Amino acid sequence: MDFSKLLIDWYLQNKRDLPWRNTTNPYPIWLSEIMLQQTRVAQGMPYFFSFTNAFPTVFDLANAHEEQVLKLWQGLGYYSRARNLHQTAQYIANELGGIFPNNYKDLLQLKGIGEYTAAAIASFAYNEVVPVVDGNVFRVLSRYFDIETDIASASAKKEFSAIALELIPKDNPALFNQAIMEFGALQCVPKNPNCSDCIFNQSCAALQKKKVDQLPVKLKKLKVRNRFFNYLIFSDEIENTIIQKRTDKGIWHNLYEFPLIETEKEEDFNTVSKQIKSDFQHWNIISIGEENPKSIIHKLSHQHLHIKFWNVKITGTIPNGINAKDLKTFPFPIVLHNFIEAK
Repeated sequence: MDFSKLLIDWYLQNKRDLPWRNTTNPYPIWLSEIMLQQTRVAQGMPYFFSFTNAFPTVFDLANAHEEQVLKLWQGLGYYSRARNLHQTAQYIANELGGIFPNNYKDLLQLKGIGEYTAAAIASFAYNEVVPVVDGNVFRVLSRYFDIETDIASASAKKEFSAIALELIPKDNPALFNQAIMEFGALQCVPKNPNCSDCIFNQSCAALQKKKVDQLPVKLKKLKVRNRFFNYLIFSDEIENTIIQKRTDKGIWHNLYEFPLIETEKEEDFNTVSKQIKSDFQHWNIISIGEENPKSIIHKLSHQHLHIKFWNVKITGTIPNGINAKDLKTFPFPIVLHNFIEAK
């Protein structure tokens, strides 16, 4: 029995019932693919339902305010995905009359849609014969065929796409793409896969050569940058506080945060309180207190943020200050959202 037939048979018996699989409508397929790019299915599912309830069609998403989109996205991370999603919805609604492009080449032109997402939508919605190559597919193919190409290299995508294209049944590319991704997610998992109970245990090259734990090869190591954030929780006589929008490009663009002092390293109480008094001398500060003497470390893919919160009490009232109830309506990075919710 050939690879594709075995794989599809396995899929039909083992697949998870996921809402975006029961449709050929490109809108929910697109939403799910963007949400699941850096997110596990279990984590992404509630977000998918929140979005499809709030924005049942691409027109609803297009007409939403960006802040509403970011608020619903809160916790999924990689917020540029949400901003691109919103802008692309506006383009599809306003320029294309709500109709998605129906092929891989044209889908690729849309903002926030790369080769993987374009291939997923083209095959799942329109049954176009185009292979989907994600981390799961890299893993399955590199193990099955014993391919030692570094999957972080520029040529890897082309090489693996060519192999997948040879395997894909031309009469049902959508089913094959779903199957190979699901197989990587459930069976051929990154660590300690159960090879003894695998449909390919007679034909998988990596298993025969005892190389399963060495594949796929990924050599490029991300350089992680450490940053030190001191967030100032101002509180006036009526318990109002102040927040600001992050307008700089980079992490958390267009999300909200408390006033921030970023330092080169973790600083002690004296240094930070001196800085606060200097930067905010226009306010009459009564007291400064350290909320968490030990930094909260918030890990992003390319940065580790060492976060401290400082309580700063002032006399008088903050112009346009925000009360505790309204504070919860703004889109914040998840680490700040969790801090606010715990207060």
